[in-house]
Amino acid sequence: MPTTLASIKNTLDSQIGREIKLIAQAGRKKTTERKGILTETYPAIFVVELDQEENAVERVSYSYTDVLTHSVTLEFEEESAVVS
Repeated sequence: MPTTLASIKNTLDSQIGREIKLIAQAGRKKTTERKGILTETYPAIFVVELDQEENAVERVSYSYTDVLTHSVTLEFEEESAVVS
């Protein structure tokens, strides 16, 4: 489980191009679940291209802080590795 912003970024850098499932906090007791492909990482954010059949938007971006504070949970599809 990554515990620093740099380690979260390094983990995501090595996973670019892989299918990912995002579970994001959307309110007090709400979560949204989205599937897509991790396409880019930047110094402060990462970008996920979403499946067009399931989602109205093309892509979403989240900060590494969202992952660190557990506002967003990431699961890579091919393996059971969970980044939270």
